[in-house]
Amino acid sequence: MLWTVYLAGEIHSDWRNEIIDGAKRIELPIEFTGPVTDHDASDNMGTRIFGDEEKKFWKDQKGARLNAARTKTLIENADLVVVKFGDEYRQWNAAFDAGYASAMGKPLIVMHPADLTHALKEIDAAANAVAENTDQVVRALKYITTHP
Repeated sequence: MLWTVYLAGEIHSDWRNEIIDGAKRIELPIEFTGPVTDHDASDNMGTRIFGDEEKKFWKDQKGARLNAARTKTLIENADLVVVKFGDEYRQWNAAFDAGYASAMGKPLIVMHPADLTHALKEIDAAANAVAENTDQVVRALKYITTHP
């Protein structure tokens, strides 16, 4: 079986490539999907397609709605969702994606540093696994996707 894994969460580090490379190295039967990770493209695509807005609220709405169409579809089509929370920036998108995946009944692996455990306790409680690094995620994916 070919699994589809959606990689949600922060876009400011190389964690997605670490997981993808690790999965390729051990030949896991996984196709990876994820959000648009080009911050400028993600934030500005709505106005690039539908025209500029005077108010930032409406600019953000145009981009957010396009991104939501992509995210919703890819999470719904995923067999499993990995959500990474980082130390920098607010992680509202990651929290929303984790909640959406959980509400859809998708298996969920959450990854974050140990010092975020208290802040993310409700999200961790909804997850099937909580990892602290990409190696743990790859090892979990190996078990889930290839164990007889």
